[in-house]
Amino acid sequence: MAEPVDSEKQPAPAPDGNRPSLSLHVPEPKYRPGDTVDFSDIDIGTPGGQLRPDESAHPSQMGELAYSLIRVLGDDNQAHGPWNPRLDPETLRKMLGHMAMVRAFDERMFRGQRQGKTSFYMKCTGEEATSIAPAMALASDDMVFPSYRQQGILIARGYPLIEMINQIYSNKADKLKGRQLPIMYSSREHGFFSISGNLATQTPQAVGWAMASAIKGDSRIAATWVGEGSTAEGDFHSACTFAAVYNAPVILNVINNQWAISSFSGFAGAERTTFAARGLGYGIAALRVDGNDALACFAAAQWAANRARANQGPTLIEYFTYRAEGHSTSDDPSGYRSAQEREEWPLGDPVTRLKAHLIAIGEWDEERHAAMDLECAELVKATTKEAEKNGILGHGLHHPFHTMFEDVYEELPWHLEEQADQAIRERLAKFGTERPFG
Repeated sequence: MAEPVDSEKQPAPAPDGNRPSLSLHVPEPKYRPGDTVDFSDIDIGTPGGQLRPDESAHPSQMGELAYSLIRVLGDDNQAHGPWNPRLDPETLRKMLGHMAMVRAFDERMFRGQRQGKTSFYMKCTGEEATSIAPAMALASDDMVFPSYRQQGILIARGYPLIEMINQIYSNKADKLKGRQLPIMYSSREHGFFSISGNLATQTPQAVGWAMASAIKGDSRIAATWVGEGSTAEGDFHSACTFAAVYNAPVILNVINNQWAISSFSGFAGAERTTFAARGLGYGIAALRVDGNDALACFAAAQWAANRARANQGPTLIEYFTYRAEGHSTSDDPSGYRSAQEREEWPLGDPVTRLKAHLIAIGEWDEERHAAMDLECAELVKATTKEAEKNGILGHGLHHPFHTMFEDVYEELPWHLEEQADQAIRERLAKFGTERPFG
């Protein structure tokens, strides 16, 4: 009887004839922990050096914009070129204020997670301009389908901070009743679709909503945000196909912040081409933008919104930026990337750049900026203390236990009612009055 073959001990088959052996390419980031970082190979272009085509231009005419980088703010802190949105100083100060508020909010919530007040949080440090500037370029009733790092949209749209904190704490005042992971907000009143932890699901939803708006003859458009890694998901490509085929009035925002939780953008295809170039392949207008330049972000979003409203179809915008901190409170980026990257990133910090621009045009100063930062921090602190009265992680004060069975059916079926009653009896028998239901 022949012995079984051990496949691990068998030599690899020789190539046929004179054909060379194949090899598999596995993407590898240029810098790992401890490495010296040099971003000089990144072509960031010249501020103001990119042409601004008409908003009705055919996608085939804007190939260069998918490979270059639309920039407005220069090293002289002035606005340059045809993409300059020429915003008035008050609007610029409002934009800066929103970004300062997001930073203050992020810092307080991050500390709250470390103190055990919530289970999870995600900061957007370095990416504030990619959500706040586009949100300000959209109409207030346009529908947005965000990912999990767009808290700036809610802040720009005036959503109450206390409601955001209640949701993060999953307390008795949480409007989502503790059914969502912290930071996965939802607000119908503010045109903010429910955030999903499943990557890229929001893209076909946004396209479908935009198609419905077009079918009804409405005037509202949709915008969605995904990370560059999510563009490797099938949902993203389905969304692009539907958007192109049906000329949907939608903006597909891709936040290329260089890193997923531990893998770099090369695993999503960044080594081969830009993410904006994916739009061209579908026949979608595509722009690649300096994501740390708030003016460029606003201008690109405004251009895309005007295009959609004029029935000229979808636009894909790649915001080229950098995730300055960890992916979430569950992540330690020092384990997979060089600590020097944040400081060496050639496009700087969006808050610092917008502040410097306002100072350069005589509409801001360091004293007012410091006062604004303090005001934001104090407001977030006071709001957090108010929200904590509604409960924090591990201290009860949640929604009544029975609500976990509700809001699926208009009327609770008898079998779920029985399960709810049984669950409450068992909970009471186990915990007595030591752990409240509500």
